[in-house]
Amino acid sequence: MDAGEITLKLKQEATRLGFSLSGVAPAITPSGAARLDDWLAAGYAGQMHYLADRREAYAHPRHVLDGARSVVMLAMEYHSAKPALPWPGAGRVSRYAWGTTDYHELIRQRLRPLADHLRQSAPAAQVRGVVDTAPLLEREFAQLAGLGWIGKHTLVLNREQGSWFFLAALVTDLELVYDLPHETDHCGTCRACLDACPTDAFPQPYVLDATRCISYLTIELHDAIPAELRAGVGDWLFGCDVCQEVCPWNSHGERNRQAMFEPLPENNPVDLIRLFEMDEAAFRTRFRHTALWRTKRRGILRNAAIVLGNHPAPAALAALIRGLHDEEPLVRGAAAWALGQYDEPAAAAALDERRGVEDDVDVRREIEDALVRSGTDCTNPGGWGRTE
Repeated sequence: MDAGEITLKLKQEATRLGFSLSGVAPAITPSGAARLDDWLAAGYAGQMHYLADRREAYAHPRHVLDGARSVVMLAMEYHSAKPALPWPGAGRVSRYAWGTTDYHELIRQRLRPLADHLRQSAPAAQVRGVVDTAPLLEREFAQLAGLGWIGKHTLVLNREQGSWFFLAALVTDLELVYDLPHETDHCGTCRACLDACPTDAFPQPYVLDATRCISYLTIELHDAIPAELRAGVGDWLFGCDVCQEVCPWNSHGERNRQAMFEPLPENNPVDLIRLFEMDEAAFRTRFRHTALWRTKRRGILRNAAIVLGNHPAPAALAALIRGLHDEEPLVRGAAAWALGQYDEPAAAAALDERRGVEDDVDVRREIEDALVRSGTDCTNPGGWGRTE
């Protein structure tokens, strides 16, 4: 088969396997490689050190596959049901993490047969499937492959499908037929995503300061969430969809729905109180093969405590006190901050009791700050009460 026939049949197979968009770009150095340098220099990557560590590899797809000549860009839609409203004591999860399977595993299961299909068409071809983990500027190549444009919220937008999709790629040393790049920006004067961000994570259009992004704070950040950003986290337990929810290009009606992306009832939303009852084994059993596993138990409980502090619920008090005695300092610190938002004698008593035995400097500081912030006079010999 010639390049045109191979390309056509490959796209047809991609559709059969569940990819909603496909396009082919040449394996070149994308223009975004230079912008990546500026972005890293500004410190916007935060603790995502792997980006700087592999900076040189992002310069060209040959660092993903030696001799690369073509990049087949693919999109898999995950738009499913509407998010349910969280009740007091519950937290929201980003739509992509609602289902039973981590999307990395799911997409790899689709990339393998697609790569095999290409090898059958061209037995000598070298092929590598990529989803999120290799040093490839997927959004840049998606635009080069004609899938859409990069919006002001820094996500790829397609006129028909909005931005509710994952990106994946096949990198090959075959020269396929390339699609025309998408050169038009359809965001216009719209600022919906920029203005709606709860933590002001966009210093300017098309630039994301990841260190302020709720998705980064609840997933990538391994330490305590900065105090000044905690209120902005709102009720988000894992990830954030705000900039996509307000985007006009995502206002279309129901689209193709795949069963693996349908929300589990317990994930839309999540009962935060029950999370504090889970030990490591129970957490593994529930989340091991889902996207939420990435944050591990300590991260999820940290996030849960922040949400319960932002939206105090009387029923959550016992759970937070339990978190105050968790084996993980990260959890204890977040629980201390959250208890400081509760105008309850039991919260202040638990904080003061823990202060007497806490040996972690950072957690102790959280406890003391929480007691001061709550206005409780813990040294009052007459008993508990609000300071005047």
